[in-house]
Amino acid sequence: MAKVKSLYRCSACSHEVAKWVGRCPGCGEWGSIDETATAPSGVSSAGRRALLPSTAAAPISAIDSQVSRARSTGVSELDRVLGGGVVPGSVVLLSGEPGVGKSTLLLEVAHRWARQREERALYVTAEESAGQVRLRADRTGAVHERVYLAAESDLATILGHVEQVRPSLLVVDSVQTMLTADAEGVIGGVTQVRAVTAALTSLAKTSGIAVLLVGHVTKDGNVAGPRTLEHLVDVVLQFEGDKHSTLRMVRGLKNRFGSADEVGCFELHDDGIACVPDPSGLFLHHRADPVPGTAITVAMDGKRPLLGEVQGLTVGTSMPAPRRAVSGLDYNRVSMVLAVLQSRCSISLGKHDVYAATVGGMRLTEPAADLAVALAITSAVWDTALRGGMVILGEVGLAGEVRRVTGLGRRLAEAERLGFTEALVPPGVDRAGLTMRVREVDSVRAAVALSGLTKGKGKRAEADG
Repeated sequence: MAKVKSLYRCSACSHEVAKWVGRCPGCGEWGSIDETATAPSGVSSAGRRALLPSTAAAPISAIDSQVSRARSTGVSELDRVLGGGVVPGSVVLLSGEPGVGKSTLLLEVAHRWARQREERALYVTAEESAGQVRLRADRTGAVHERVYLAAESDLATILGHVEQVRPSLLVVDSVQTMLTADAEGVIGGVTQVRAVTAALTSLAKTSGIAVLLVGHVTKDGNVAGPRTLEHLVDVVLQFEGDKHSTLRMVRGLKNRFGSADEVGCFELHDDGIACVPDPSGLFLHHRADPVPGTAITVAMDGKRPLLGEVQGLTVGTSMPAPRRAVSGLDYNRVSMVLAVLQSRCSISLGKHDVYAATVGGMRLTEPAADLAVALAITSAVWDTALRGGMVILGEVGLAGEVRRVTGLGRRLAEAERLGFTEALVPPGVDRAGLTMRVREVDSVRAAVALSGLTKGKGKRAEADG
């Protein structure tokens, strides 16, 4: 009789070892090594007995593509990230930190799904009681007779609810709190999470029910559980937000049905969550007159251009080591820009504390904001304001040159749509379709000269002089 060999594989990174160990040598995860059976020795794969398939293979031209068309959730910003909506039979994993608003968003999705489609939606929660979810639904206006609610953590019981309700949309909050008797381990463990997700994925594929899963995240911001969890599902979304701001963003990390670099914007309020189709206004502080130390730039978040305001402030100091404080920007890039200003533009900052920040909780980490940071700091040092209606784009190099950035045409089109009339950009921009005044600069020194900033103007500059 052929002997069956055993193989030990890590459920987190799929690393294989010859014998069981407590810690995976590949990824360092504890307790993730599981035993799997391999083919019997002496038996080749070609010699295995063929099985008659339950469904015969069909020509791809005979497959009805309309069955897998995306269906709108009723939440426009979520549809944007999903690529048009939820595909029947798909599994979507929404991850995010506690309190960011995942449950509020998915409860709103279930409500709009039932209201606009006249189909049933089943919301299953294991983290809260049914009464707590009803209170949130009352507060956000998400109560509907076709939205069914179940507070369960056992997978078999959940499948029973699905058979009784027969929904077209299933929301599970959260996958780490579900338990199945078909797998060993504790709730939230690697084995349990993988087994529950595999069972729900099988349910979605065989029944055509769209499944939305809530996932926890680790302290590093990654999806909690085995790495194979992200491979089992069709779509992985990340819900982000600062607890000090109402702005929330949904980013696509994986999408089998569309683009994975879209971003959806929301505002979280006491009475629910609302879509923000034009988020640039949240990151701009509109003023009647320009103020020294401010510059406007355009960031690309995925495929979405967002206008943001960079603010700089310089204060004279007698300390031997001036302070450098940065908020919403990359500290290392700001330090590099300050060095370029001192070395290439002869702007002295050695006796000034420098503060650089963004407005509205926006984070600008891409190099395209370098030139805006440079001009905002220069404007603050000289106490003169940039001309109104100007946007500034460009990456700054250590030699003081201004380099091109990606998506420049789309950035300028967005700025023009919002009423900006002038732009300082790197050389080589395509001006087709633009009516705004575009001025090309090849260095930071040239950008300062064309920006309208003049040294020695302003009350504070005169006092410093």
